[in-house]
Amino acid sequence: MFSARCGANLLRSCFSSLSATSFSSTHSVVLARANGFAQRNYATEATTDINTALASTSVLFKKYKPVSPGIRHLKRPLAPHLWKGRPLRMLTAAMRKKGGRNNYGRITIRSRGGGHKRRIRLVDFMRTEPGPHDVVRIEYDPNRSAHIALIKNRDPSVPANKVWSYILACDGLRAGQVVESFRQGIPDGFVQGFADAKTVRGQALHQQAESQSTSTASLALGLLRQKTIRPGNVLPLRLIPIGTMIHSISLDPQGRGILVRSAGTWGQVTAHEPSGRYSHVRLQSGEVRKVLQDCVATIGKVSNPLWKNRNLGKAGRARWLGRRPHVRGMAMNRCDHPHGGGRGKSKGNKHPRSIWGWLTKGKRTRKPGPKGPKGSNQMVVHERPRGIQKRTGR
Repeated sequence: MFSARCGANLLRSCFSSLSATSFSSTHSVVLARANGFAQRNYATEATTDINTALASTSVLFKKYKPVSPGIRHLKRPLAPHLWKGRPLRMLTAAMRKKGGRNNYGRITIRSRGGGHKRRIRLVDFMRTEPGPHDVVRIEYDPNRSAHIALIKNRDPSVPANKVWSYILACDGLRAGQVVESFRQGIPDGFVQGFADAKTVRGQALHQQAESQSTSTASLALGLLRQKTIRPGNVLPLRLIPIGTMIHSISLDPQGRGILVRSAGTWGQVTAHEPSGRYSHVRLQSGEVRKVLQDCVATIGKVSNPLWKNRNLGKAGRARWLGRRPHVRGMAMNRCDHPHGGGRGKSKGNKHPRSIWGWLTKGKRTRKPGPKGPKGSNQMVVHERPRGIQKRTGR
């Protein structure tokens, strides 16, 4: 609008200085140019395309018309790529609920119970089957915040129970892509000039560089990373370059991935020790810990990163998920909580405590890592930031 007004003022000042005859000629030239621009319409088409592109990227959540209080604040992340049908029956199991109680019938997890019926999706966190697997579809899993992917093994000789499997879907994984597991290492002949060996802990290329030219070793390393460092692939930490985002990290070379599995989370390889035994991995909390280089991890970031920004809209949806009401300590009696009892809203000048009497705000009740008891957790290199470090970001 500002540019249009400036253009109009400029034309008005030019026309006032011209004579009547020159005005008519200038006016015809302006009309001719205007007609030419109207016929081509280049600027209008480009602006429309840009606005359309920006509009499609800015809408990330699905909102509803507030025809009832329950959907006034309801907000769900858009996921048009999800499969709308039912899961594969052979890869599910019945979910038996315990309501937060242990085998003695005592409540060990408060505020749990009820909820809709579910079936557990049997997700493969081991990824022991080598070879390419085709991603058939991306599905919703009611038992976790992330999405899962149904993959099919291309090898016709595998048993029937290993043809189909569910894996944790990484961000950006879509149907039609191919994922592969290198848990057992890189097969011979996969990349010319590279021979994987656990004895050298992934340093085979550096040893070959002494006998071969440096360019040949660099080329083999580049080809290896191009074929293996792809979202959804599983690799030992010794073969993952520094700075790569990973998830589903195992702590045992023969175990399953147990770290970094929530929606939108990721870890990062920060260093490989010269001894070739441990790698340093930064977790989502900011903690840096040592992990054996023979342990495996999946490349990429966990899917559904917008899950934490959703809004359930009403308490009933929380009950559908199996969450019961959580009562404040100040609303209880004195025999039920340290904050209970008294007249009025007061917790008796006590420091904030849990229902079991533990200090909850600022006091460390557990000391893992180097500052804790001797031998408590020797794998922690750098603890997660706490207190002022967390607030200032240092």
